[in-house]
Amino acid sequence: MDRDIDKILISSEELQAKVRAIGAQIANDYAPLGDLLLVGVLKGCMMFMVDLARAIPMPLAIDFIATSSYGHSTASSGVVRLLKDLDTDIAGRHVLIVEDIIDSGLTLEYLRSQLLRRNPASLRICSLLNKPDRRVTNVPVDYLGFDIPNEFVVGYGLDYGEHYRNLPYIGVLKQEIYAE
Repeated sequence: MDRDIDKILISSEELQAKVRAIGAQIANDYAPLGDLLLVGVLKGCMMFMVDLARAIPMPLAIDFIATSSYGHSTASSGVVRLLKDLDTDIAGRHVLIVEDIIDSGLTLEYLRSQLLRRNPASLRICSLLNKPDRRVTNVPVDYLGFDIPNEFVVGYGLDYGEHYRNLPYIGVLKQEIYAE
């Protein structure tokens, strides 16, 4: 898999340091509230979400939601479909959406509007990665790991064709891999 990577954008060490910092910030913000529900956006969030949950030293609950806007492409189609809904009633709960990457912002805008209709006590967004050059909608991000350039990245949960998620770093995939 490593031979398919053009360059490492964010090392495993940088990722873990940032996750610890975000976790500490979240714990500081939510500790007075005493109730936190992490809602992970599958599948890309899984590595980040697990590490983030372990970095938040307070009681919390976890649930997952799944959407699709990419299909088998490297760019968002702009059409968001809900594939798996939450198992948890979020009414009156403090909810933190955990996302791997914000590209156009359309998926998060859709999720945010859907979850706000369910009357959470609060709703915030945490994303490991952000591509500001690709943004087409202004989604409020409360916790952010890294701004990255408009390159196709994989690793640490992010995939291409369901591969590369298990890389311990964020890398730029060689163009010839996805241009085939």
